[in-house]
Amino acid sequence: GRDFHLRILLPEDLQLKNARLLCSWQLRTILSGYHQIVQQRMQHSPDLVSFMMELKMVLEVALKNRQELHVLPPPPQFYSSLLEEIGTLGWDKLVYVDTCFSTIKLKAEDASGREHLITLKLKAKYPAESPDCFVDFPVPFSVSWTPQSSLISIHSQFLAALESLKTFWDVMDEIDEKTWVLEPENPPRSATARRIALGINVSINIEVDPRHPTMLPECCFLGADHVIKPLGIKLSRNIHLWDSENSLLQNLKDVLEIDFPPRAILEKSDFAVDCGICYAYQLDGAIPDQVCNNSQCGQPFHQVCLYEWLRGLLTSRQSFNIIYGECPYCSKPITLKMSGRKP
Repeated sequence: GRDFHLRILLPEDLQLKNARLLCSWQLRTILSGYHQIVQQRMQHSPDLVSFMMELKMVLEVALKNRQELHVLPPPPQFYSSLLEEIGTLGWDKLVYVDTCFSTIKLKAEDASGREHLITLKLKAKYPAESPDCFVDFPVPFSVSWTPQSSLISIHSQFLAALESLKTFWDVMDEIDEKTWVLEPENPPRSATARRIALGINVSINIEVDPRHPTMLPECCFLGADHVIKPLGIKLSRNIHLWDSENSLLQNLKDVLEIDFPPRAILEKSDFAVDCGICYAYQLDGAIPDQVCNNSQCGQPFHQVCLYEWLRGLLTSRQSFNIIYGECPYCSKPITLKMSGRKP
């Protein structure tokens, strides 16, 4: 709602790009750092009215940024009350606090001894306004907040959420400790998927429901058809054996009638076979997940590499999301079913 006076001196040819701008020192100060933008708009605006509209937009942005830079600090009681809350909660729970007390990190342990962090972004009107909370959870975390709430109430809600997810993390930790997980390489606590090695160029991708972690997860087998089809048949045939009282890993063993490759004997490198086209294991975070169906070949490829290879062949053809062609290694027929992610 502020008014600024501006004088524009046009040259004899009335060309805006050669005009001069005269303004007060207040306006000059506000637009400092925007001189290049103003000059550019003078050069390219088709007429004076368009330039004035664009200058108004630049001025609004400059004023907004200026206000954000000159936000008054919270009153002293903001800091004193926070220090009192941290003292009541326990200084051992504090991991980090910035110099402005606007970002605070707290820690807590779940019943299995895992340490978790919660990051709080406090607003100037705290505690009247709820802070923004950031956690590494597989499900949304929302805080119940009133103007009388404090760090203690957030931490107690954080602990309750940890308890509700304990079984999920127990399940995922057992998988990480007792199997060879190919993806993700360093899973965060929020990750619900695991790609587990079953053998050379054969794996299973599972998606675990964090609310019901012992139930049958979504399963997808990756590998040559002659290897993964029998596994799919066993899964369908033995699904009645699934017992939610047992661990998810034990259920997978029982239903698939397999033992997962043991970590004590084999190394992860035994399963990390490079792509037969780019000769790399990881490509933009992805590992080879396409395998030649020829039992005498079985060469793995990245989906994007095989896609580019088949697309370059004159003999390949595509039907909907499936591409048919020849294996780069054995020249036997190979098919590529495109997933939802575009190569």
